[in-house]
Amino acid sequence: MVCPVGRKQGEIGAGAVLIALAALAVAVSPAHWANLVLGVLLALCGAALIVHGLTLRAPVLEIEDGEFRYIRGRYIVRIPFSDIGSYYLLSGRTRSLGLCDMAGRPRVFPSTEGRRASRPYLPLTGMTSRHKVDAFMAGAGIPQRDRSLTSGR
Repeated sequence: MVCPVGRKQGEIGAGAVLIALAALAVAVSPAHWANLVLGVLLALCGAALIVHGLTLRAPVLEIEDGEFRYIRGRYIVRIPFSDIGSYYLLSGRTRSLGLCDMAGRPRVFPSTEGRRASRPYLPLTGMTSRHKVDAFMAGAGIPQRDRSLTSGR
């Protein structure tokens, strides 16, 4: 449902710009060895950025077989619906999804980057619409966590 889409688009765009700069450097003076080396280096860097940008995968939120799934590359979280009490969204540069158990305590997940740290949320992206996540979770029947200090009355 979400991913570092902005980062993906940025890397692909920056790679294309570097390849255009490589062509420009070679076109300015194709006989000079420095321009040829600069053009090749810029083209290699641009190609590397494009390839890396294309390999970034979006995290996917799924509902299937009575369980909630979060998939981001090889990182997979599977939680039965009976273990999820509510959810909350953390806003910021990178939007994140937090899940709570039936008692209202945040669930802790291992880090998605392979570090030893654990986090109480699953990273989404900054380009993810809050309304899409709310609609997805409402479709799954998971209520939003009431984070206010009052009872809401």
